[in-house]
Amino acid sequence: MPNETQLFALADVLWCSTNELMGIEPRTLRELRWGRQLTAERLADRIGMPLAEYEEAEEQQTWNGNYRQTSALADVLGLGLRHLVDVMGRSGELEKLLLAAIEGRWKSYVGPIAQLSSVSEMRVASTLKAMQAEYKDFSERYMGHLATRGGDSQLKQIAAERDAYLADLGGRFWERVDGQGSGTAFRR
Repeated sequence: MPNETQLFALADVLWCSTNELMGIEPRTLRELRWGRQLTAERLADRIGMPLAEYEEAEEQQTWNGNYRQTSALADVLGLGLRHLVDVMGRSGELEKLLLAAIEGRWKSYVGPIAQLSSVSEMRVASTLKAMQAEYKDFSERYMGHLATRGGDSQLKQIAAERDAYLADLGGRFWERVDGQGSGTAFRR
């Protein structure tokens, strides 16, 4: 098995990416770093993080960098925020926070979601407010059909729409964040 330097050189000689050479679709920080032909030391230096801390992030497949380091990591690896959260292994945690936010008091979740996603609090707040309104619409429509004694098929359709909405909370969050105009979504 070649070491990183040999792997990068071999990919260069064969005119392909390291990921193509290894036959993988990058899913981890390490694989993404290899795809950019960066050593851990060089990447840690470029994002302003101690090498040992970065290496631990790769080993544990977690990310605890501050927002500047997160922004730099996304830039160096060519990642969007959504992909970065996936790579950090925090998509499930984000979905749980989103569900709690739309079912309860969304304002109390702005900070934790902004911290986890590295999205500005202003964008998170407007996104959560809109998502909660969409979610409440399902309940209002459902209760309206119950009160008017609407047919079971209508109730089942509303329930199915609600379930589909909940099944893709993360996707809806990122669509709204991305659709809020130009400028950086990173928190400042």
